[in-house]
Amino acid sequence: MKPETFYKYIYFKMTNKIDKNRPADSVQFGEGNFLRAFVDYCIQLLNEQTSFQGKVDVVQPIAQGMIKNLADQNGKYHVYSEGISNGKSVRKSHLITCINQLVDPYQDFEKYLSLAENENLKFIFSNTTEAGIQQVDTDQMEMQPPNSFPAKLVLFLLRRFEKFNGANDKVLHIIPCELIEKNGDTLKIILLDIIDQWKLEIGFKNWVMKNHFYNTLVDRIVPGFPKDNLTFYQQDMSFEDNLIVTCEPFFLWVIEGNRKLLDIFPADQLGEIDVKVVKDLGNYRTRKVRILNGCHTAMVPVGLLKGVETVSAALSDGFMKEFISETLENEIIPSIDFDKQELTEYAAQVLERFSNPFTVHQLQSIALNSISKYKVRVLPSFLSFYKKNNIIPKNLTFSLASLIYFYGKDISKHSYNLKDDPVIVDFFKNTWKAKSTDEITETVLSNESLWGQNLAKIIPLRKDISQVLKLLKNQNLVDAFENYKSS
Repeated sequence: MKPETFYKYIYFKMTNKIDKNRPADSVQFGEGNFLRAFVDYCIQLLNEQTSFQGKVDVVQPIAQGMIKNLADQNGKYHVYSEGISNGKSVRKSHLITCINQLVDPYQDFEKYLSLAENENLKFIFSNTTEAGIQQVDTDQMEMQPPNSFPAKLVLFLLRRFEKFNGANDKVLHIIPCELIEKNGDTLKIILLDIIDQWKLEIGFKNWVMKNHFYNTLVDRIVPGFPKDNLTFYQQDMSFEDNLIVTCEPFFLWVIEGNRKLLDIFPADQLGEIDVKVVKDLGNYRTRKVRILNGCHTAMVPVGLLKGVETVSAALSDGFMKEFISETLENEIIPSIDFDKQELTEYAAQVLERFSNPFTVHQLQSIALNSISKYKVRVLPSFLSFYKKNNIIPKNLTFSLASLIYFYGKDISKHSYNLKDDPVIVDFFKNTWKAKSTDEITETVLSNESLWGQNLAKIIPLRKDISQVLKLLKNQNLVDAFENYKSS
């Protein structure tokens, strides 16, 4: 069904009040869909709704990127936020005009370094993917540019240090958005290691340590370019936009640090997005990983074995919706040591986001590396629940058994490809060969390389996994679940 059947189209015209002669105050490493629908979107709202006047110089962090495409549109593009928010249908469009210079360091390295000489510069933002915040030993100071984002940033900061003679008032607020734990701390450690490796002067190293590095948590689903319904999106635009970004209405940005940041970056004044500066984001990260990501991972094998292919379809399927809701309410939320009301409200938001008909999120894509995802996203909830209650959580146990059965493809006979480390795929293939479910359960659960511990020592888990595997081999998934729950 076409989007216009669901939603009324609302178009926001932007009044540009930015001083065009004022230099940019931000450098952004990355020009992909997420940053353009997240950081740039936030800065656009700040420009429209507060006294903030933000301009962003965008740097392409890898050799192949989208800088040229953005330059062809003078840095302008539209962001569509669409879905369900607080039970209401939402469809909004924003024209983004806060981008200033567009720089490809692979084509003009000196222009890239010259951005560091901007007296007005205050912020560094980045999203170079989880693989971006890594040290590459082959990077050399003489390379123009080095391969890695951290090495590029070291040379950028070195130019700024030299230009302003290490002035304390020229340090920056460095706010990475990569989805790794303690992203700001990790980036800082890598920068200092590179400085040591390149034998740069101690004065520069000390100055780098004076810069403000923030750990962050970002949360927004950004499907990206709407290629399947482009005509609808472009019908009311003043120019042909080939860089449209679609995203959900939900927006959460948690920044760990001193709240004085809000004096110069007043994003807490924006009503339609949620930006928090907190002393410790650990609870927020736990909440997101175990509720949103954990729920995704727990539903994948159950949904795929039942024949449900997308997240939104799972929320439209009676059995799956009840399974997901029960898992959240009765097992995941009680396992987390955080304010229950906040967890319940966040879980309700997650279910609302999952039901978004515009976000076509394939369960098969979430199934990538499901074993390691279960270990990080779901197993902590399982173990915490078990420790608190001295009983195992039935739904999470059924999900784990379904995952083991899903990886036994020669037995389960589903049509999906297993996308995981070949060693893991081979392990399950060999484990399922002519063995009893009791042996399979023992072999899988005792494999510490999969789970970080020997789960076979949890006797009720070992018993129930074997029981569910037997049921799945002989019954359809729904009957297997009902028989397991009633046993």
